[in-house]
Amino acid sequence: MSLNKETLYSNHHATVNNKQIDLLKKHFPQCFDKSGNFIQEKMLEIVNENDIDLSKESYSLNWLGKSYARLLTNLPPETLLTEDKNHNQLDENKDSKNLLIKGDNLEVLKHLVNAYSEKVKMIYIDPPYNTGSDGFIYNDDRKFTKEQLSELAAIDIDEAERILEFTTSKSNSHSAWLTFMYPRLYVARELLKDDGVIFISIDDNEASQLKVLCDEIFGELNFCSTFIIKSNPRGSQSNGFSANQHEYVICYAKNISVLKPFNVPLNKNMESEYNLEDIHGVYRLLGLRLRGGSWRREQRPLLYYPVFIKQNGEISLNDNGGEAIYPIKPSTGEDGTWRWSKDKFKKDKHLIKVKKVQRNGIEKWDLFTKDYLFDNESGEKKGTKPKSIFDEKEFNYQNGTNELKILFDNHPPFSFPKPTFLITKLIEMVCNFDDIVLDFFSGSGTTASAVLNYNKKVLNFINIQLPEKTNKKSEAYKVGYNTIFDITKARIKNSVKKIKIENPDYQGDLGFKIFETVEDFRRDNTALTLENLNFFDGDLLTYKQYQSLLITWSLYDGNLLTDNIINIKLNNYQCYYCNGCLYLLAPGFSNKALKALLLKLDNDVAFIPHKVVMYGDNFGSTKQRELNEALKSYSNKKSLDLNIVVRN
Repeated sequence: MSLNKETLYSNHHATVNNKQIDLLKKHFPQCFDKSGNFIQEKMLEIVNENDIDLSKESYSLNWLGKSYARLLTNLPPETLLTEDKNHNQLDENKDSKNLLIKGDNLEVLKHLVNAYSEKVKMIYIDPPYNTGSDGFIYNDDRKFTKEQLSELAAIDIDEAERILEFTTSKSNSHSAWLTFMYPRLYVARELLKDDGVIFISIDDNEASQLKVLCDEIFGELNFCSTFIIKSNPRGSQSNGFSANQHEYVICYAKNISVLKPFNVPLNKNMESEYNLEDIHGVYRLLGLRLRGGSWRREQRPLLYYPVFIKQNGEISLNDNGGEAIYPIKPSTGEDGTWRWSKDKFKKDKHLIKVKKVQRNGIEKWDLFTKDYLFDNESGEKKGTKPKSIFDEKEFNYQNGTNELKILFDNHPPFSFPKPTFLITKLIEMVCNFDDIVLDFFSGSGTTASAVLNYNKKVLNFINIQLPEKTNKKSEAYKVGYNTIFDITKARIKNSVKKIKIENPDYQGDLGFKIFETVEDFRRDNTALTLENLNFFDGDLLTYKQYQSLLITWSLYDGNLLTDNIINIKLNNYQCYYCNGCLYLLAPGFSNKALKALLLKLDNDVAFIPHKVVMYGDNFGSTKQRELNEALKSYSNKKSLDLNIVVRN
């Protein structure tokens, strides 16, 4: 047991690459000497031993501000998190696993990293497109001198000065947009499960830049697809050369090697093909000869072999005196391949059906396989690979506006919302039961609404939205929505009301909890005066300040925002407990409280802490030592090894 002192989210060691170096040290410690220097030859040994070829070609996307964007990725959050207790304690919300978080999305993502790392299955975002008329400008509250930025980002003074110019001038250049997007995508990647995916809506203004940016962050090999969305059948007139009907959704995987192929339900026409039936179920026939892809014999020679068919339809891979059938392309006579290997043929021979077909007026044998509508093992209905062009009428973005009209009494408070049909299709492609769907550009709340409506699987959402002011001339402002966050919140509430009316017996999670970023009171830069001399005295902290510390620290320690934090009384001392973490924040921790803690360690079977966190401002050095020594020397009956932490 040891006493550790922590200063959370310190800027002291932040650099453009410190997170990446920490990852290398964690996974490849042998590549660093005792002074922390990187040993390049050791890494090359690992590469060579695994027969990985070194690429002789490389490219990267460079822009003014890239070094600053990488620095922003590694800088800690400057805020704390607090909750809307009145909302969260309502019966419909208190046990909900859905989250709506108010604040700058980069700040919130950084807060979420420890607890939600590798827990999110799907991210969908609809970021600003930087069209010049969509209102995107680069805003940055962080204040650096050119000397500080030069040192932290490892760039020269001139470049630092040019970067600071555009970060303070409300720029909407490509460089500004990339600087804005890079850290958000980088941190978001850390939240994805190993088989997680991100979908990003975009149009032509930044599509090419976004693709190369994602290649750098997610890895070129993890690119899945670019889906083209027919969003405006009439065509937009903003382009002088064509009436654009489409936008894009770019998709990347966290680790494509473990990602299952995308799958969507069959449409009515596809399902109608399953028009045959036997004792095992409804099925269709698929030709055994490969019709597309690598179908030529020279491409896959092992899949070219004869199948022998007798007149009675009996088939064999051995010459049984029947007619030898080869996978020949009828239209050209070229040698092709079968879809199945010989081993697969032997294993699933019972699924092969033989019949004669007419070709060029001649009756010939052909081989087919039974493809059942329902999977024999899971019982689930077969799906299909999604097409890269989403051109159904439901993808028309006017449907998003129509949905808002229904939810907001014919007064949609948001322009150009995405239709829930789009998000639902993406969910169908990748999500399983109990998955989390994240949207950190929530806007009108389409993603949350889609998750709530999609009740085939038990999904939860995390929505993040900046409390950006609505235009005073807008319909939204006129009907009382002062911020975009207000619209997001109202959309979710209205969606819940609609679901309850249409599905009164539905028992799923229709609640949501609200959290928000708040200014960190410990970062107060006010000049010291007699009036504020005791500002940091623990006795003067408000209940909300204590709660913001508690929520922020609990999240930092890996506890989810939806986990239950239990109030505990030690004698008359109020403390908090969550998943093995005990938080001592308030002043006045007495000897009686200590005795109560020791008794609880022995006698409360549900109380199994592994970490005790003290708020240093309310625990002087003497009290810290006393508590540490008492817990260290006390042989509790559970033999718990406690980590004692002091935080400021």
